[in-house]
Amino acid sequence: MDRLAAAERALRHAAPHALLDSLRAVLLRCYSASDAILMVADYGVASLRPVDTPGARSVPVHMGPAGRVYGSQLPYVEPAEGSPELTAHLPVSVRGDRIGVLTVRLPRERFSATILDELTEIARILGHEIVVAERDTDVYLQARRAERLTLAAEMQWQLLPGRSCSRPEYELGGQLEPAYAVHGDTFDWSTSAEYLSLTVINGMGEGIEASLLTGLAVSALRNARRAGLDLAEQAYLADQAIYGQYRGITHVSALLLRFDLATGRTRIIDAGSPRMWLLRQGVAEYVELEGQLPLGMFEETVYTTQEFTTRPGDRLFFVSDGVYDASSPGGERYGEKALARAIMNTRLLPPAQVPRAILSELAGHRGGPLPEDDAMVVCLDWHGRSADV
Repeated sequence: MDRLAAAERALRHAAPHALLDSLRAVLLRCYSASDAILMVADYGVASLRPVDTPGARSVPVHMGPAGRVYGSQLPYVEPAEGSPELTAHLPVSVRGDRIGVLTVRLPRERFSATILDELTEIARILGHEIVVAERDTDVYLQARRAERLTLAAEMQWQLLPGRSCSRPEYELGGQLEPAYAVHGDTFDWSTSAEYLSLTVINGMGEGIEASLLTGLAVSALRNARRAGLDLAEQAYLADQAIYGQYRGITHVSALLLRFDLATGRTRIIDAGSPRMWLLRQGVAEYVELEGQLPLGMFEETVYTTQEFTTRPGDRLFFVSDGVYDASSPGGERYGEKALARAIMNTRLLPPAQVPRAILSELAGHRGGPLPEDDAMVVCLDWHGRSADV
């Protein structure tokens, strides 16, 4: 059995909570590795935190060798002249969703480009196994916590499909703040052979009530989407579910989009306050959409779609009111000019890093790290589909 097959077999047969122990054993046997440390990004994407490694410390997510690998998503081997061991840092991710970094120490004489390629593949396999294992253990979710989540935040994070995603046609990244106390804002996406569906929700209310409302909206939209209904029917059924539960007392602001992967043709329903921005050919501008009623405001609301063409090279941004309505200590609103500037300042970053960077700029405007209202940013890079696909 070759080394890669041995590692994959060990991970697949490991107990959900013991992936790292099983991986260490096979790395020792097949690569003579002296240690392996897994670090996962915390909910705020501020630090990389060790999993099941006594004595290991968290490190800033944008500093040091591990931070370099998390940001670039490329393996990195630390230079160590005179040392008998080398340290390899390897990205752990699943279809573009960045989980963390695997660090492996092994003898210098055992190292080669082939070994690095194998270790990189093992880290990728580990990422897939972590996603599967999280259904049955809390070990990896607990490691992501730099502080305790509120119950509302726990509910919101469990709704998310991930924090980033990539396919040949697009790359997506999103982030919620305050990460450990968010209650209403959220996003959702789903892909098929023909379409990418994206939902951005600007929650109403506070605490658990806001999370319950958002959870109902997301579940209703997923239920309609999985029944094969079109975008307008999805909005209608979600609207009825929310109205049936709350009778118009509260509602959900949402932006619903469906992208045709082959053509970039985009159908949109603007049912509330999340806003859409476009960065095209170096120019950032707010996209004025046809506003319709929020979901659940009135009974029997009929929704209609509008069309937009997303072109290869476009970058789209979706933001909640906690971003554009944020105020400085002096009462100055963040507004469109500041948001356009933040969009331009982050244009060279990959989509997975953009939301965190924009929210960091927003924190500087507010004069503090914790917003009074939820703030959400989703970034989408559109590549389109080549003719030979």
